[in-house]
Amino acid sequence: MNAGDPLDRATAREYASWFKALADATRVQILSLLARAPEPLTVGQIVAGVHVVQSTVSAHLKALADVGFVLVERRGTASYYRINDDCVDCFPSAADVVMGRPVPAAPGPAHRKATST
Repeated sequence: MNAGDPLDRATAREYASWFKALADATRVQILSLLARAPEPLTVGQIVAGVHVVQSTVSAHLKALADVGFVLVERRGTASYYRINDDCVDCFPSAADVVMGRPVPAAPGPAHRKATST
C-alpha cells in the first residue's frame, strides 16, 4: 500500500469490525475489566464488575469474541474470559493505519481470532 492509497477492502472491513465492537460503553468497560484482571474471569465476575445483567454481558462478550478481542476458556461447565493480547496489541496500529500514520508493521486479518479450548 502506497502512502496515498486507501486500505484494501478486506483490511478496511476487519478494522471496521474492531471499531464497531468498541462502539458500546459496556463493551469498553468489559475490556477494561478483563485487561486489568490477573486471571480470566467468569461471566458472573464480569457482571459484578460492570453492574449489567448477565444476558447483556453474555451478548457483549460474544460480540467481543467474534472480533477476537476476547478469548473463551472452557473449564468443565464454566467459561472463563480473558483479553486476546495478540489482537488487542494490533488495535492501536489499526487506528494509525486508518489515519494514514506510518506503523512498523501493519496488522492484518491474520491477527483476527484466536480461540482457546
